Amino acid sequence: MLKQTQQQKLLQKLSPQQIQLMKLLQVPTAVLEERIKEELEENPALEYGEEAHEDEFKDPQEEFNNNEEGEDEFEPDGSENEYDNIDISEYVSEGDDDIADYKLRDDNYPDQDENKTIPVRVETSFHEHLLSQLGMLELDDRQNSIAEQIIGSIDDDGYLRREVSAIVDDLSFSQNVATDEEEIRELIRRIQEFDPPGICATDLKECLLLQLKRKPQDDPGVVGAYQILENYFDEFTKKHYEKIQKGLNMSDETLKEAIGQIIRLTPKPGGNFATLNKAESYVVPDFFILNNNGKLELTLNSKNAPDLRISEGYRDMLKEYDRGDKKDKRQKEAVLFIKQKIDAAKWFIDAIKQRQHTLLSTMESIMGYQREFFLTGDETTMRPMILKDIADITQLDISTVSRVANSKYVQTEFGTFKLKFFFSESLSTDSGEEVSTREVKKILSDLIEGENKRKPLSDENLTKMLQDKGYNIARRTVAKYREQLNIPVARLRKEL
Repeated sequence: MLKQTQQQKLLQKLSPQQIQLMKLLQVPTAVLEERIKEELEENPALEYGEEAHEDEFKDPQEEFNNNEEGEDEFEPDGSENEYDNIDISEYVSEGDDDIADYKLRDDNYPDQDENKTIPVRVETSFHEHLLSQLGMLELDDRQNSIAEQIIGSIDDDGYLRREVSAIVDDLSFSQNVATDEEEIRELIRRIQEFDPPGICATDLKECLLLQLKRKPQDDPGVVGAYQILENYFDEFTKKHYEKIQKGLNMSDETLKEAIGQIIRLTPKPGGNFATLNKAESYVVPDFFILNNNGKLELTLNSKNAPDLRISEGYRDMLKEYDRGDKKDKRQKEAVLFIKQKIDAAKWFIDAIKQRQHTLLSTMESIMGYQREFFLTGDETTMRPMILKDIADITQLDISTVSRVANSKYVQTEFGTFKLKFFFSESLSTDSGEEVSTREVKKILSDLIEGENKRKPLSDENLTKMLQDKGYNIARRTVAKYREQLNIPVARLRKEL
């Protein structure tokens, strides 16, 4: 039997302003400027405080007319009550310049970016570098199109992983160029002569062999390296040097020279070009910590405090409306649109302000918690610290602290670190003291770095050495930490 019932529920729902703040918190300083630029383009009521020019000002009435068709940002329901009860008193109070002076920058942020020319980095991408070398080949227009298709199929690391038959089909369907696999392979061989050496290879073995072909062929080390890669590639990757030496009847000296030649080769020839044009390749610190005679001083990157304000032109429009006697429906619609834009600008500026406050309070707490590290740079002085520790100090939610820690960097006298670097679990010692796992990883790294590379330390030996130092740690935990440090097993660390 169907029936209708009423039921009350208490639900928690994030407001649009809270969602905006959460998104801004995740944005690193390097991307914040672009995010602000997007907001400035979308909202004409928001502008830079010192860069506002009258000739750049757009008439809000005109802006409203432009948004009237095709956009759903402002959709009044058309009721008389909506237009008759427009309260703009808070926007037009005489002598109140809050809107015009609703800025973010204050005297605590030095104008370090003013009157400075920002250098622009001009770069050539990997594929552009390869295409520029096509002119050295004597090709007709048809062959040039095929070569361009091959270069376009090369991955950013320099490898051609696309099947030759697939390239033939691509040329046939997309460019109406008829060719065959033999012609494609011949052009691939010619492109493999381009710089950097090793490009357009199908796998690592071919890539390394292409690089060796560029080296002097009368060098015994080069000849030995070529024989190893050609005949014993799998054994080389597994460091079964005894088997290689026996199979090729090499002396210890020749084997050592050959291995030395191989390890100096580049496994990813396109790697020097792959990430040049990606914003993520540039690390812009969000914070700076300076040790001033034992006193730690924290500053926020000035790019986090842009000089934003509400457009004075929009406030003037509201004042003109307030002074006017005749207020028709279209004027009221325009005023509602202007109010909406001003409110959106205020919300955005408030979110930026809240972002600054959250960043500073979180970093201040981390700096206080890990004070010894920021004074000395010694990782063994770091204390165990989890997200909850900082959340308790700042009275922020753990998810908020996590958003800050996962995408922000701090520059210190000892290098630039991601905030996530300072968080670690605890490990107990024989005396019952809790130490940071970061400290254990540092000692583990030092033990491996100082080992005899002819006889690398096994995980069992490393575990015993750490236990002798007073750390209660299991072998599986040592293996986990070693993997987190990107250190291979003992057999793969062996050197001649």
